[in-house]
Amino acid sequence: MLKAIRGPILAMLAAFAVSGAAPAVAQAPVPVITPNPGTVAPTPAPTPVAAKPGDIVHMAPTPGIGMPTDKIDLQPQETTIGVEAAWMHNYILVPVMAAMSALVLVLLLWVVVRYRAAANPVPSRTHHNTVIEVIWTLAPVLVLVCIAVPSIKLIAHQYSPPKADLTVKVIGNQWYWTYQYPDNGDIEIVSNMLKEKDAVPGRQQATGKERPRTDADGPALLAVDERMVVPAGAVVKIITTSNDVIHSFALPAAWVKQDAVPGRLNETWFKIDRPGVYFGQCSELCGARHGFMPIAVEVVPAAQFAQWVAFKGGKMPGAKPASNPDATSPTSPATAGAPAGSAPVATDKTIEGTAKPATTSQPATAQN
Repeated sequence: MLKAIRGPILAMLAAFAVSGAAPAVAQAPVPVITPNPGTVAPTPAPTPVAAKPGDIVHMAPTPGIGMPTDKIDLQPQETTIGVEAAWMHNYILVPVMAAMSALVLVLLLWVVVRYRAAANPVPSRTHHNTVIEVIWTLAPVLVLVCIAVPSIKLIAHQYSPPKADLTVKVIGNQWYWTYQYPDNGDIEIVSNMLKEKDAVPGRQQATGKERPRTDADGPALLAVDERMVVPAGAVVKIITTSNDVIHSFALPAAWVKQDAVPGRLNETWFKIDRPGVYFGQCSELCGARHGFMPIAVEVVPAAQFAQWVAFKGGKMPGAKPASNPDATSPTSPATAGAPAGSAPVATDKTIEGTAKPATTSQPATAQN
């Protein structure tokens, strides 16, 4: 029976093979060209974000600066407070923790070996040792003193800010940030996370209603559509609050982390000298999209900051409209000098039609 059906089966297999091979013969294979590793062009750096008419050219972030890195370490610090705190972490806290952990491990191993049952068939009944009690009392005190001295100095520096050059009110919302500039005409910036290209519908991309993230905006989950812009070298006072739940404004490269609590104003500050883009995130669990509240701070030169403020419809402190000069300004008629060639007016002569001021012996009194 097997011999009877073997022939038709082989014929069918041969027919399938011929039909399947025919297209392969008719279509020539496409050669695969492997580029020479030595001639591959390097990956270009992200280009700055294109500016709108009147806006500044926003900077592209620098890899490794102001953003997470692959190192198991703190981010590079850009403020004097951050440098001092990083030094305390690296040279005070970490060595103390390592020494205490090693000491406890050595003591445990020594106790296990020295006082095991085989070596001590009769347990010791020692219940008091003055030397050991003095050591385990003084040693922790000395350790705490070593930690407390630089810690108190750091706290004093952190909570004794210099005079602020700029104030930014940071308002947390579910799940985005709002930045207000009370010193610059109360301009307000609403900052939302940029989505990836495959998450933005093509129609919204075409109409410009929503744009996807690019490398020039920053890393994924950290890039935003509107950055907080501050001038380089300026002391920036941050006032945090919230419109709904508790959030936390955190900028690791500036050593800043301040809770934003509804109905309460909290204050912190930073001063960054190097222009660039620095990223952070909300660091307080605030709901379903807590992980999608990034923070992007762009530090620019003072001239570019003034240009950005004007583009947003604000003004720099001290700037006065030309059409309505302030009464105390040098250009005001109230403070302008007398015209050239005019004679001074005598103050001891009574002008016709007016009465002389009455004289009195009573001292002048302040008016409330």
